Amino acid sequence: MRYVSFRRPDGTASFGRIDGETIVELAGEAVPSLKAALIDGSLATLADGATFAVADVVPLPVIPDPAKILCVGLNYAEHVKETGREQKAHPAIFVRYADSLVADGQPMVKPTVTERFDYEGELAVVIGKPCHKVTAADAMAYVAGYSAFNDGSARDWQRHNIQFTPGKTFPGTGGFGPALVTADEIDDLGALRVQTRLNGELVQDQAIADMIWDIPTVIEYISAFTPLAPGDVIATGTPGGVGDKRTPPLYMNAGDKVEVSIGTIGTLTNRIIDEA
Repeated sequence: MRYVSFRRPDGTASFGRIDGETIVELAGEAVPSLKAALIDGSLATLADGATFAVADVVPLPVIPDPAKILCVGLNYAEHVKETGREQKAHPAIFVRYADSLVADGQPMVKPTVTERFDYEGELAVVIGKPCHKVTAADAMAYVAGYSAFNDGSARDWQRHNIQFTPGKTFPGTGGFGPALVTADEIDDLGALRVQTRLNGELVQDQAIADMIWDIPTVIEYISAFTPLAPGDVIATGTPGGVGDKRTPPLYMNAGDKVEVSIGTIGTLTNRIIDEA
């Protein structure tokens, strides 16, 4: 199944199942959002409601209000190499905030205080059940599904000190979509490639199987130090090819179009605008 969050033509936030160019609404009074349906455990059994043409609604980030967005840094060897960093024994973890995310088709906002606004195409994992101190062997049972993610980064603010967070949480700088895709839609997750295109040019291209720390390992590690809840998001890291490490550097600017494609999971597309 493929699920999306959206605003109906009357402005009400909702969610539903997408089928081609049609959305079947699943929201109701008891489960008004996709996150609520995951918390309730009722997503697979909800009754069909109204239908909407995709063109008639406003997309929202897959989970508009995740309680936690945890991001894995330096999770592909090529990216570690291009940054000149040493590979560590444990993942690098940082956070984003919900207001830093925009939906598929919505503009990503280049902050006024940076000239180094960079792309990072990634696979996003959405947690489907409460998850605390789980083992890697059990971790995949807690995954609701997958989506595409663009961890838009203000590189200068990211490197003000040793922490990443300031460069990762400006409002509207990250893309998340287009849909939550459940595991039954994917034959071989590891074989899918994370591909990022900037103005049509392929700038990142690597198989998910090339992650240093795979998804079960990441979930085991994160859930050891913080409980995860349904609707929480893990961005699993970006491949090599980021703009900041190219010669000359390649950054995103107003008017640019950036696309993150992950096989059957779909393509996340955002235009870049300047902060007002």
